[in-house]
Amino acid sequence: MKLVLKLVVLAVLLATQTINAQIKNSKTVSVKVYGNCEMCQSAIEKAGSQRNVATVNWNKDTKMATLNYDSQKTGTDDILKRIALAGYDSETFLAPDDVYAKLPECCQYNRDLKPAAGENKLAGEAYANHNAAQQKGQLQLLLDNYFTLKDALANTDAVAAAQKASVMSVAAKTVDMGKLNAKEHNAWMKTMKDIAAGAEAISASKDIAKQRSAFITLSANIYELAKATENNQALYYQHCPMFNSGKGANWLSKEEEIKNPYYGSQMLNCGSVQDTIGGK
Repeated sequence: MKLVLKLVVLAVLLATQTINAQIKNSKTVSVKVYGNCEMCQSAIEKAGSQRNVATVNWNKDTKMATLNYDSQKTGTDDILKRIALAGYDSETFLAPDDVYAKLPECCQYNRDLKPAAGENKLAGEAYANHNAAQQKGQLQLLLDNYFTLKDALANTDAVAAAQKASVMSVAAKTVDMGKLNAKEHNAWMKTMKDIAAGAEAISASKDIAKQRSAFITLSANIYELAKATENNQALYYQHCPMFNSGKGANWLSKEEEIKNPYYGSQMLNCGSVQDTIGGK
């Protein structure tokens, strides 16, 4: 029995070393995250982990989560926000009440933590976007996230672009397909994986060139999604003929005026409107 236990411990250590080797600028912290069971473990680890950027390992007995992440691409707060938006409290961020209420009965842990001075600790952009999802259409919220990301790229702000993409990635994971109509559902099924992958790729990088390259495919999929969504406001599908080694690249904008996310101030007004969708 002791031999089996030693082998299990050795296997865990080797697996942890392998994971850590894949993450550059590795930093490891342990934080308490509330949950109950194996289902909680799966949800917490999935919500917090990000390929080649962050891994989360949660122990259901101790309620401790070990976060290992690239300190130049993300941080403890970003990881715990994603976990909170999946329904699980930490001492830093509380899950929204409506998300907690939707957890399976076996996952509904005792909520001992209370927000300070009437505030939910999941404050800031991620929580604001979650609340907005209760008022807006599921896909409209995702579009709003995309537009803030586009603006960050037009401003050549790689740090802001990574942050906006991280919020967009959370929004993509929280889309409730049960609230989509048939047309939206079909479009979402076709684009969801590429949209999630594009947002994660941008959030995982601080290199503006790499972010802009990933934005090409992300924009193409957002365009397909936008066409399936009822938009009271006109949206403009715009084209830059010079980017991507002269192959060109498109993006979606709420403004007809060109503000090129691929070149920023270098050629801010380079481009043209290719299509207009939505509007009354």
